[in-house]
Amino acid sequence: MLARLSDRNPVLAPDQLIGEMVPPTMFDEVSFDSYIPDPDEPSQTAAVNAARDFVARASKVRSGGKKSFFRKSAAPQGIGLYLDGGFGVGKTHLLASIYHAMPGPKAFATFGEVTNVVGALGYIDALERLSGHSVLCIDEFELDDPGDTMVVSRLLTELTARGVSIVATSNTLPGQLGEGRFAASDFLREIQKLSSIFETIRVDGPDYRHRDLPPAPEPMSDEELERQAENTVGATLDTFDGLIAHLAKLHPSKYKSLVDGVSLVCISDVRPAPDQAVALRLVALADRLYDAEIPVSISGVKLDELFTPEMLAGGYRKKYLRATSRLLALSRFAEAND
Repeated sequence: MLARLSDRNPVLAPDQLIGEMVPPTMFDEVSFDSYIPDPDEPSQTAAVNAARDFVARASKVRSGGKKSFFRKSAAPQGIGLYLDGGFGVGKTHLLASIYHAMPGPKAFATFGEVTNVVGALGYIDALERLSGHSVLCIDEFELDDPGDTMVVSRLLTELTARGVSIVATSNTLPGQLGEGRFAASDFLREIQKLSSIFETIRVDGPDYRHRDLPPAPEPMSDEELERQAENTVGATLDTFDGLIAHLAKLHPSKYKSLVDGVSLVCISDVRPAPDQAVALRLVALADRLYDAEIPVSISGVKLDELFTPEMLAGGYRKKYLRATSRLLALSRFAEAND
């Protein structure tokens, strides 16, 4: 019998949640030297230089507490760097390079993973566990609702006050976070507080994931999909409806462990996401699959039809486009290795 993601129910200990806050394996070996700036985009060279400078200054912050005969002084204020730019311009490469260059302990996570960790551990426990870190690297920084705004603002403010430096990537400038998703003006003070933490560096360039790539692959037939799953060691096969029902029962902090050890994810009868809640869970799953470089094969509608035109016209547009870009890359990977 073929394995199914919907049969898995990971159980994570608090230490495991924090311990998993590391860059995706595809970024294990990256460095500033391996980032090759586009010669036609001077902002990329400027971003590398800013990232190197951030490491130098943040490392001094962490070791900067002066000792007296009686006590050690409070940690100096952490610093912040915000890499803003479109999809696929190498922001995550730079973020992971900063992580590798900083002294430990340190943490790397997507914005969604940070909010999930806070939700799973509770605010106080998450704050205490992260307070000893030299840096918190946050990929794809977003604010999806007022609750996230308040929690993230408070968390980053308290972490920087304890000497933790923050570096984030996003395709939305800090002062524009939350626009189109909720009444941002009602939370302007909190958003401005977040903006004040960061020095913003713009990174321009085309999306490398879309360079010279063909359109979305044609979905398989159900029979072809089942045959591919049967012939691939470590593959899983779920129906779309069965998978989205299972995702609704799991805390998103478990999605990473949900796909651990899987070599290929096959999903039959894929259809457009029926509502926003389902769509956002699929985004979270797509991020975990992309981080783990797990190919995806499907039957049903094409993956670029997963999010409806109405969804793509709303406040989560950038998030859905990112997920589509990543799923298409994973589906092409599966097609190439079929």
